[in-house]
Amino acid sequence: MEKIYNVVAKNLGLKISQVTNTMQLLDEGATVPFISRYRKEVTENLDEIEIGKILETVTYLRNLEKRKEEVIRLIEEQGKLTEEIQKSIEAAEKLQEVEDIYFPYRKKRKTKADIAKERGLEPLADEMMKLPSMEKVMEKAHEFITEEVPAAEDAVEGAMLIIAQNISETPVYREQIREIMLKSGILVTKETKKAKELDVKKVYGDYYEYREPVSKMPPHRILAVNRGEKEDILSVSVTLDEMSRSRVETLILRDFLNKNLKETYLKIIGDSLDRLILPSIEREVRNILTDKAELEAIAVFKENLKNLLMQAPLKEKSVLALDPGYRTGCKVAVIDKNGFYREKDVFFLVEEMHSPKQLADAEKRIVDYVKKYEIDIIVIGNGTASRETESFVADVIKKNHLSAKYLIANEAGASIYSASKIAAEEFPDLDVTVRGAISIGRRVQDPLAELVKIDPKSIGVGMYQHDVNQGRLDESLDSVITYVV
Repeated sequence: MEKIYNVVAKNLGLKISQVTNTMQLLDEGATVPFISRYRKEVTENLDEIEIGKILETVTYLRNLEKRKEEVIRLIEEQGKLTEEIQKSIEAAEKLQEVEDIYFPYRKKRKTKADIAKERGLEPLADEMMKLPSMEKVMEKAHEFITEEVPAAEDAVEGAMLIIAQNISETPVYREQIREIMLKSGILVTKETKKAKELDVKKVYGDYYEYREPVSKMPPHRILAVNRGEKEDILSVSVTLDEMSRSRVETLILRDFLNKNLKETYLKIIGDSLDRLILPSIEREVRNILTDKAELEAIAVFKENLKNLLMQAPLKEKSVLALDPGYRTGCKVAVIDKNGFYREKDVFFLVEEMHSPKQLADAEKRIVDYVKKYEIDIIVIGNGTASRETESFVADVIKKNHLSAKYLIANEAGASIYSASKIAAEEFPDLDVTVRGAISIGRRVQDPLAELVKIDPKSIGVGMYQHDVNQGRLDESLDSVITYVV
């Protein structure tokens, strides 16, 4: 653990004592906001950003060490662990480096190359790296003819498969090709055969025939493409242009010191790339892109949630809360200046749908409520029929010279709250529609006190919140709520 703390202190430019003391508090269950505010003497005045970075970095390094131990154990169980492999794993500074080293030892389906090895063709593959010509290779191949390998051509083909697999399992190549694909790869999307049936409104129409450099794709487009693929509307791939592909081939070819079989080596390299390396690296690149996009989306969500919860409350304001609707009418709740529910009602006030008598009745009731409860603010939810309700309320205020003001409130999550256990405990005798109206009104009086009752993902301030890693999102939003509260 001391080694990890030393690395973190060096990377973040902090004292080892700051990292050690901070992690001791965090491991004991203290939160980041608590430590930043009430344990400054222990952390030597670290702020919440610095404490957050310590937690993030230490967590990553702990997971890295745990994975190293697991990989060493798994390779050792196969009887293939050497001192060199162990040193490489222990020296790795990134999780991806460990995974690249472990790649050849993962349990996977038996490949053609594995079958060729079982048939004793590995020595021929080694000879192919040295022999001066294909004629000499074919001569040598005759020594490997067996019942399972009936011809020299079969032996050579098996040897080439072994070399191709060895190339694909070389950690250095995988790392370099991954970097090239991240910098020079092109993400290509096309419509699937089911697109016309599944995407009637052409929500993903812009991506039916689309290409963009991987390095320039913004997070929201990455997540949009992922969703389209998940819904079986888009097919997605990452490719290399001819220049980048040639660069990759040259990168591998330069390690083949025997230049006599250059054309054969290029054929093997091409097979290794098309069949083994590029499909695997493409998945890894897609995962990296998705991970970065999710982090960005979560960061935006966190900032929006923080700003929403930190809105200044409108204290001691009596509220007439309106949850607009067409067919079922506008649900109404009166909330006094202390936030207590007083009365409920339903108005029918949409001119295009309701009768003159209903409209006149709605106007009279609004005026009566404003005067009876000395309403300061009429709060209108921004959902269905919001514009019609706003127009009606504005006219009523102007026509009757009311002192009350009106505003539009974001009603996202009100319906979730209204059907929740918390709402049922608060208002056991009220219908869910009335509970929703109360929530809309209260979130203006005291945003923080009301919004913390609702799952943050239902408040409607995030982008693609249901597509990102839910565990990571929950953890991040919990940290925001803890900070704000």
